Amino acid sequence: MAGSAWRSMLSQVVVGVVRRPTLSSASFSRGMQTVTLIPGDGIGPEISTAVMKIFEAAKAPIRWEERNVTAIKGPGGRWMIPPDAKESMDKSKIGLKGPLKTPIAAGHPSMNLLLRKTFDLYANVRPCVSIEGYKTPYTDVNLVTIRENTEGEYSGIEHVIVDGVVQSIKLITENASRRIAEYAFEYARNNQRNSVTAVHKANIMRMSDGLFLRKCREVAENYKDIKFTEMYLDTVCLNMVQDPTQFDVLVMPNLYGDILSDLCAGLIGGLGVTPSGNIGANGVAIFESVHGTAPDIAGMDLANPTALLLSAVMMLRHMGLHDYGNKIQAACFDTIRDKKVLTKDLGGNSKCSEFTADICRRIQDLD
Repeated sequence: MAGSAWRSMLSQVVVGVVRRPTLSSASFSRGMQTVTLIPGDGIGPEISTAVMKIFEAAKAPIRWEERNVTAIKGPGGRWMIPPDAKESMDKSKIGLKGPLKTPIAAGHPSMNLLLRKTFDLYANVRPCVSIEGYKTPYTDVNLVTIRENTEGEYSGIEHVIVDGVVQSIKLITENASRRIAEYAFEYARNNQRNSVTAVHKANIMRMSDGLFLRKCREVAENYKDIKFTEMYLDTVCLNMVQDPTQFDVLVMPNLYGDILSDLCAGLIGGLGVTPSGNIGANGVAIFESVHGTAPDIAGMDLANPTALLLSAVMMLRHMGLHDYGNKIQAACFDTIRDKKVLTKDLGGNSKCSEFTADICRRIQDLD
């Protein structure tokens, strides 16, 4: 049941939901398509190479355009991504990104935050569905977290008031709150989901979370076919670990989404098996692995490429390349279910290259 639920869920992650103002999914399905590849740091290059090998085995019509997104200072000292990376994304509209590190230094921006702001990637969509054959304490998880991606506590507005006192500003706007609420309800409607839960702390942050919740309520009035509930963040966390099956689609501000989406990933086995997509307002979408850079195992052929691979499957479906996505996904799940060639974090002792090779073999067997 869990496996079929995952296949159904992941196949619907972006179909009919992601609105592309300038390009339709059908326009991606003809001929070779360019995708901007951001390998990232640490294990990023290794798992990116694994994905490229698997795509090659599947004969997916993707041309990779590799770019570095290390932050640079532009005019006026403002942080920005390198111009060639921005130009590539502006042209391709589609990106696949490995994990990025953020130097812990005064003034240096989070690279993930910089990408979100640069391309207005306002919605993070993360499906969490139990994987057949991969044992966890929870066997029937089937939910989606939708996180507002551009503001909240992650607006990056901080300053020193006096020595020893730092203030961080939580920015919540009407437009961003309405936009993410509309996205969540459209997602639920187009993916045959029954309910949307708004996650908040309006009892404490009455103005900021109050505004977010008010916009969710207003949008809900236009979607009478979708059940709407609202719940405090702490209550959601409590109920989630007790019985995650009571949740369907959850929508929330930025920080809450960062925390809760990771909690949900833990229910199905961790960030190493959880795909993620970031949807922008201007036709741009970046799909990514959401785990860390794992510098302790970088270059040792020990990394698990599953999260980036499943994110790439989301990307293929977003582009209308469903057959290729289905083939790659089936091979990946068959490898996990077979349990003979798994990386250490999946319960095996195989190398990343061996896990990749087994998926490639299964893809070829499907042809």
